[in-house]
Amino acid sequence: MIIKPILYAIILYFCVCFPSRLAAMLTSFIEGLLCCLTSKPANTVVPVDTSEPADGYEFVEVKPGRVLRVRHIIPDRPAVEEPSLGGIVSCKRKITVYRNGQLFIENLGERASAELKTCQNGETEPNSMVEVELTDCRNSSPPQPRKRRRKPKRTVVIDCERRIAACKGTHSDVALFFIHGVGGSLDIWGSQLDFFSRLGYEVIAPDLAGHGASSSPHITAAYTFYALAEDMRLIFKRYAKKRNILIGHSYGVSFCTFLAHEFPDQIHKMVMINGGGPTALEPSLCSIFNLPTCVLHCLSPLLAWSFLKAGFARQGSREKQLLKEYNAFNVSSFVLRAMMSGQYWPEGDEVYHAELTVPVLLVHGMHDKFVPVEEDQRMAEILLMAFLKVLEDGSHMVMLECPEAVNTLLHEFFLWEPVTLPPPKKEPKARPETAKPQTDNTSEPATVRPATARQT
Repeated sequence: MIIKPILYAIILYFCVCFPSRLAAMLTSFIEGLLCCLTSKPANTVVPVDTSEPADGYEFVEVKPGRVLRVRHIIPDRPAVEEPSLGGIVSCKRKITVYRNGQLFIENLGERASAELKTCQNGETEPNSMVEVELTDCRNSSPPQPRKRRRKPKRTVVIDCERRIAACKGTHSDVALFFIHGVGGSLDIWGSQLDFFSRLGYEVIAPDLAGHGASSSPHITAAYTFYALAEDMRLIFKRYAKKRNILIGHSYGVSFCTFLAHEFPDQIHKMVMINGGGPTALEPSLCSIFNLPTCVLHCLSPLLAWSFLKAGFARQGSREKQLLKEYNAFNVSSFVLRAMMSGQYWPEGDEVYHAELTVPVLLVHGMHDKFVPVEEDQRMAEILLMAFLKVLEDGSHMVMLECPEAVNTLLHEFFLWEPVTLPPPKKEPKARPETAKPQTDNTSEPATVRPATARQT
């Protein structure tokens, strides 16, 4: 009991004699040491107090004792417009996975036949899976492609049609869902929520458990991927409309993909912001987040500084103010450790992502040190309908660094619809020679050429 007053006296002394940053680091270290000595959590795991107005904020109890804060804005819309018909996209794919881990994706068009085709130069078309073996070039006859008979481990065939129309804020059947990642909160979407609500869109943005003003249960199982995904599923069922657009950032992209599989008919479009590659989630065994909670609390100033260096293209006073204003990376050490160790999702592999038939916009910050651009490029290759946009001035927190550019990209994507080509016109069949109608000279007089125009 005597240790606490002594430690707090030391903290007060350093706060007076040293700069604020050093005092904050020392305060965090002393609290972590106190946590280790007393075997008590360093952070009080309760919802964060918020000074924001209550307008637009709701607290939803997804499970007994598990309460999430949700920002839900229903703007006053003008006269409702009828949604455009849009275009119909044929989604025909054949996904084959072999035992050696190779993945072959066949995009089948309407004219594609069951047999594999080859080009005139002997190379295979992108839709085919024929493997060509090299032969002696001295032979006069061109090499014939030969199929290797390999038994596939798994084959998935997708054959459906999707009607994709423009989504405007005046459409009452459209809702936008924003899902943040690890260490964030719904506040990081502040610019997007205000922008699209002013355009007439209905927006929904929840706080994940342990983040923002949501409840933070002190149990590790409450922060696994499946527990958080179930929360997002219940939130989606509560606020979903007929046409819904999912916008996810970082870890939140995985929850958007999960919802797109759970509700394929209700998800109209999806946006992935710095979400990474189409790989299954698995926690790293050699990670700093495997350290005890009290040690992580001692290192929290260092972790916050590392997040500022890797999450922003520039590290100035503006970026520090953005972290403070939007409540980013402001979670307890226990929640941070449980979130990183709970990222186990073996189903979310390449095949799982390749099965998506929803149009996807990929937004990537060029200076992102958490997610390389190659991962988003791989995601664009795997998805059926994907558009990759790279912002040169952004990093991992691109929605905070370049809000205007992100809002413009998202709005253009919401209004995008595929062009429906008209059906080809059938050429009239030529009549036989005997069936040609004879010209009537009495109806129209024949044109007589002048004498000077006649050929001799």
